[in-house]
Amino acid sequence: MGKLYLVATPIGNLDDVSARALAVLQEVHMVACEDTRHTQLLLRRHGIRAQHLTSYTEFDHRRKAPVLVGQLDRGWDVALVSDAGTPALSDPGEALVAAAVAAGHEVVPIPGPSAVIAALVASGLPTREFTFVGFPPKKSGQRRRQLERLLAEGRTAVLYESPYRLGDLLADLAAVSPGARVAVARELTKVHEEVVRGTASELAARYAADRPKGEITVVIAPPREGERPER
Repeated sequence: MGKLYLVATPIGNLDDVSARALAVLQEVHMVACEDTRHTQLLLRRHGIRAQHLTSYTEFDHRRKAPVLVGQLDRGWDVALVSDAGTPALSDPGEALVAAAVAAGHEVVPIPGPSAVIAALVASGLPTREFTFVGFPPKKSGQRRRQLERLLAEGRTAVLYESPYRLGDLLADLAAVSPGARVAVARELTKVHEEVVRGTASELAARYAADRPKGEITVVIAPPREGERPER
């Protein structure tokens, strides 16, 4: 029976990939990826010619998951990659992993870059306990309720957010807890990498009129002890 490899790929800098990951991508029968063009750039950078390359995306994963499990059933080894970072984390790879496990296949993680961990350790906020919540709700009311719950838990929270909604997220956070501590990590490992730190109210003001570009990860921690978490 074939194995499903979950291969972490660079989140920006194409050299941030392990020798083991490259060996797996070279050796497997098939590589399933979000964007074949994007993955081809990585493969070409490292002189790898995939035996078979196929798409596995948010839009076709329900159809493609059983197809890929069928390849595993025939004895093929399949590597799953995302456009950046670790697959199956807040992406449709989760469904493929569940299907492969249900069919009795071995799932092998090949660890590597993760925007979640990179942003967390660079944030300057507490790292002993944290919660990853993926993308927050798009509606303000739902988003505020989620932020209130996360702050009440007392742990650091890590979120992904679109640059188009970052200002709205920070405005809602400032309304819920103006003193909450925040780090906005942008374009991690890339040329224009930056980590901007401050309180929710400070960063809400900064990004109210300044829409950033690129990939964004937001790290949030409750106000320092002794400060009220809400108005």
